Amino acid sequence: MSGRDFKVGIISEEEFFQEIHELAVQADKGIFPEKPVERVYFGDMKTFLEYITPKRFALMDSLHKSGPMTIYALAKLLHRHYKNVHDDVKALESIGLVEKDETGRYVVPWEEITASTKLAA
Repeated sequence: MSGRDFKVGIISEEEFFQEIHELAVQADKGIFPEKPVERVYFGDMKTFLEYITPKRFALMDSLHKSGPMTIYALAKLLHRHYKNVHDDVKALESIGLVEKDETGRYVVPWEEITASTKLAA
């Protein structure tokens, strides 16, 4: 699973559909990205910050450094309550930032997570 990148962004619905259209045009021409980038977009900063909290970012960082583990082991590593870590892992899994490996343990397979947002004009 190495070498995978993940893009997180805050864009409007119009920008999202424009990007999808551009990718479809490129695909119709037989042009595909050399290295696929998986992505998730949020419609606004408030929603983004509900998912990517400082504790969840620290959780992803620790999980990436430590390798695959259960939620219980991750809670012990982070010195946090199991239920809170469980809720955070499930939220991150729902948007694709955390995955289960073939053994059922959780991983952060991304080498790089890029986040971007445009400032108001």
